[in-house]
Amino acid sequence: MKKVKVSLFISMLVLLVVVSAACSSNDDASSNGDGSKVVIDYWHTYGEQEEKILVEQIKPAFEEEYPEMELKLTRQPVEGLKQQIVAGVAGNASPDLMRMDLAWVPEFAELNALANVSELDGFTEVKEQLFEVPMATNFYNDGYYGLPINTNTKIAIYNKALLEKAGYSEAPATMEELEDAARKAVEAGAKGGISIGAIDGTWPFLPYFGSLGGTLTNADYSQFEGYLNSDESVKALETIVRWQEEGLVSPTLTGGEPGTWEGLERDEYLMIDDGPWFFSILMNEKGKPNPLDYAVWANIPEGDGGSRSVIGGENLVIFENAKNKEAAWTFAKWMTSEEPQAIMARETGLIPSNMAAAEDPEFLELPFVQQYVEQLNTAIPRTPLAEWAEVEAVITLNVEKVIRGEMEPKEALDDAARKADVIIDN
Repeated sequence: MKKVKVSLFISMLVLLVVVSAACSSNDDASSNGDGSKVVIDYWHTYGEQEEKILVEQIKPAFEEEYPEMELKLTRQPVEGLKQQIVAGVAGNASPDLMRMDLAWVPEFAELNALANVSELDGFTEVKEQLFEVPMATNFYNDGYYGLPINTNTKIAIYNKALLEKAGYSEAPATMEELEDAARKAVEAGAKGGISIGAIDGTWPFLPYFGSLGGTLTNADYSQFEGYLNSDESVKALETIVRWQEEGLVSPTLTGGEPGTWEGLERDEYLMIDDGPWFFSILMNEKGKPNPLDYAVWANIPEGDGGSRSVIGGENLVIFENAKNKEAAWTFAKWMTSEEPQAIMARETGLIPSNMAAAEDPEFLELPFVQQYVEQLNTAIPRTPLAEWAEVEAVITLNVEKVIRGEMEPKEALDDAARKADVIIDN
C-alpha cells in the first residue's frame, strides 16, 4: 500500500479523531431505552427550494415510515464548509451523516473520518439500484465510503438562432461538426462559437478533453504517466488551443465577458456546456426569457474519445464517529431508494442517482432531463483520490499556462503527469 502524504496539521487532526473516537461510543439505532426517538443529525447544502422539499416532504415521509427516528436537518453554507467538517471530525462534533461534494469523499475517507458503507448490511442491494459512475465517486481503497444522493453532468446547449445561421438544423453530433458550426457562426458575427469556461479546475474543460480522446489516469486511478500525457491527450489539448488561436472559442475561456448564460441568451455565443440548473433556474427567473424558447440541447459532440462529459453531484456519507451510525445508514438506504429520489427529482429538477427514479414519467416530462440522464452513462468521474485537490491544482495550472501561451501542450501534460504521480506515490 502506498504511503499517504498528510500535512502536519492534518496529522494532528487525525490524532485528535483517534483520541476522540477512543473516548466515545456509538449508540445503536434502538439503544434509547426510555422510549425517546433516535435523532439523526444530518448536515446538507441544499438550496432554498430544495430545502423546502426536504423539510416539507422528505422528512415527514421518512419519519412516518420510521416513527422511532427523528431527522434533524441543518443547512450549511458552502463557503468554509470543508474546514468546518475537519474541525467537527477532530473535535468529535461531526454530524451522523452529511450531503458532501463528491470530490471530498476520498480525502475524508483517507483520514478515517468516514464509515465504509460497503461493510454495512444491505449495501449490495443498494449499490445495484444506483448509477454506476456516480457510485464510483465513493470508491476508495477497495471500499465505498458513501452513496450518491444526487448526480449531475453537463450537456451541450446551443443558441438556436446562431445554429441556424451556421446552417445546422440540428445540434452537431461530432467534434468536427461542432468546429465547423463554430467557425460559421463566428463568420456570421457571433462573439464566440465554443464557450469553454475559465480554467479554474478540470470541470470546465474535461468534456472537450475527454471527447477529443484525452484521459487522466489508468482504470484504477493509480497512474497519470502515460495517460494524462499520452499522444491522444496531447492531441486533445492541442485541438482546444487551435480552436482558441482560430477565434472559435468564446472569451469565457480566459475570463472574458459576457458570461456563458448571457452570451447564449443574447445570441452572442453558439454553444455552451452546462448542467440542468441552467434550465431549472432560468425557466423560473422572472424577467428572463425562457431558455426552452432560444436553446437547443444535445449530448457533448462525439470525438475520438466518444461523447464524454464530467460527473458532478453530492454523496451521502456517514461519519465514522457518528453517534447513531445504524440509524444514519437506515436513512441513507431510504434516501437513495426510488420514491424519495423521485420526489426530489420531480420537485427540484435534481437528477436522481437511483436508476428507477431517473425513469419516473413525471420527472421525464421536463424536456431537457432525458439528455442529462443519457449523458451520465459516458461521463468522467473526477478522479477519486485523497490527493485529488492537489493533483487537480497541478493539472489546472499547467492547462492555464498552455491557454496563455506560456507552455506547449506536451510539455505541460508531461510535467503535470510527473508531478501528479509524485503526489499520489508519496
